[in-house]
Amino acid sequence: MTDVSVSHNPDRSRYEVRVDGEPGGFAEYTLADGVVTFTHTVVGMEGKGLGGKLVRHALEDVRAKGLTVVAECSFVRGYVEKHPELIEATDK
Repeated sequence: MTDVSVSHNPDRSRYEVRVDGEPGGFAEYTLADGVVTFTHTVVGMEGKGLGGKLVRHALEDVRAKGLTVVAECSFVRGYVEKHPELIEATDK
């Protein structure tokens, strides 16, 4: 069984996904005035659902903090289009 975990790394301004302890990808962002702008996403092992797990975790974390999301990154934008409920709660 594969262990997939997602964590927030604020020192590097990104969310990171790991597979069995090894780096599997990240979603970079900038934070200014209560707005989290996702700028770039890199995910290895296509077709394993890592990108979806990564972005879902990141969006849920941002929503829990009451921040607004801007999906500048095409991967995050595409995910939000399929799951608008994850971003609507953060828009003001």
